Amino acid sequence: MKKPTVYDDLGQRDYKETWDYQEHFFREKVEYKGRGDDSSMAPADRLIFVEHNHVYTLGKSGQESNLLLDYIQLRAKDAVFYRIDRGGDITYHGPGQLVGYPIFDIEAMGLGLKEYIHLIEEAVILCLSHYGITGERLDGATGVWVEPSIPGKARKICAIGVRASRHVTMHGFALNVNTDLSYFDHINPCGFTDKGVTSIARETGRDISMSEIKRDLRNIIGEVFEIEYL
Repeated sequence: MKKPTVYDDLGQRDYKETWDYQEHFFREKVEYKGRGDDSSMAPADRLIFVEHNHVYTLGKSGQESNLLLDYIQLRAKDAVFYRIDRGGDITYHGPGQLVGYPIFDIEAMGLGLKEYIHLIEEAVILCLSHYGITGERLDGATGVWVEPSIPGKARKICAIGVRASRHVTMHGFALNVNTDLSYFDHINPCGFTDKGVTSIARETGRDISMSEIKRDLRNIIGEVFEIEYL
């Protein structure tokens, strides 16, 4: 039986506003599980898709030195900075990037956190294959990469950073679609100084419809996680 899941497409939305939005549903599920109530009445899982305004976020184990801009330079770039409670180091979100926030009870799915991240990567890899791009994993790092085994060629196309409590997830992944990659020049992406970033548009040489990507990835996530959208 497929797990019922709410699908939310928020369009383009401020980062903090979206953080508060996902936190509401995350807390609701965590608190429900903490009470030990009948699981058949639990709040539904939720998949949120969004594009953000320009923002840099730093995970709880990250180093602020990986942000190469000061406050005045951030303002000049029309960008903001947040230290947040996910795993991972620093990354960038902005227009043309599809950000996904799955709020899933992975315990109910029979998954551990590593398996969950592996399946997120798998969904992105399958989606990229629709556009003629071979996405791969990189040993010792999360996310999806292009040509990770070729020295000097490895470039990240999708970042992943997750938080979990009582086996409920929040935060998630950021897939570069038509992203302005120059914003990555001002950070050491995910803490790496020797690897690049890329996007679907750069790899294919054409702009990609965000609605097309959303449809494809939404359906693939549904298949990979065996969920049914409400």
